[in-house]
Amino acid sequence: MMNRRDFSAALLAGVAASTISSRGIAANATPPKVRNVVLVHGLFADGSCWTEVIARLQAAGLNATSVQNPLTTLPEAVASAERVLARQDGPTVLVGHSFSGMIVTEAGVHPNVSALVYVAARAPDAGEDYTALAKTYPTPPASAGIVFDGDEGRLSEEAFLRDFAGDLPEAKAKVLYAVQEPFQKALLTGKTTNAAWRSKPSYYAVSTEDRTINPDLERFMAKRMGAKTIEVKASHLSLISHPREITRLILEAAGH
Repeated sequence: MMNRRDFSAALLAGVAASTISSRGIAANATPPKVRNVVLVHGLFADGSCWTEVIARLQAAGLNATSVQNPLTTLPEAVASAERVLARQDGPTVLVGHSFSGMIVTEAGVHPNVSALVYVAARAPDAGEDYTALAKTYPTPPASAGIVFDGDEGRLSEEAFLRDFAGDLPEAKAKVLYAVQEPFQKALLTGKTTNAAWRSKPSYYAVSTEDRTINPDLERFMAKRMGAKTIEVKASHLSLISHPREITRLILEAAGH
């Protein structure tokens, strides 16, 4: 029969194991060196939003590819990322901004993926209702700026300039507004079936001035996954306004 001391020790061990299994895989102190990076964009954007980061990754000798997310349904968006991942010739860092954190979380289990980087991005657990999770935090201002033409959604110009790209020069923000890619309403109903951050080293860049995703929600998701986390004093578009910091985090995930 187990005595009280043995029982207490076993109980503590079980609690510790449960704590470890309920969180993600923390970033390794010395991640393996890889040369491939796949980047995925979110809502109100297209693949060109990664231009500033791509130029820096290429200058560092990495092979960078930006996925053109169709913004139709989550399965179709995931498939577009998986096709690009399958073309990589070795281990790959998968990076997602904003909504595409859903894609990174789902597609990140691909065997080519060595690490995940979230940039002001959604990071749901498997099967989690992200909308319900987001509602546990104050609603960010950009949400009120989404307008629909039937099933096609986009940000109004006012919301785009103020709440999405608030720290960019107005002229540059207006160009980005002009090329924003509309999304289909069905995209927002998708739920992930995987949580790649539970099995892959993860990194997270919080945008402290974010008006599109609540910064405290970003901090919660980063902490939950045990991610190596940085905070950038930036709008939601930190990948454009602070490309040096975002590139540095990606390079770290790639072992450079």
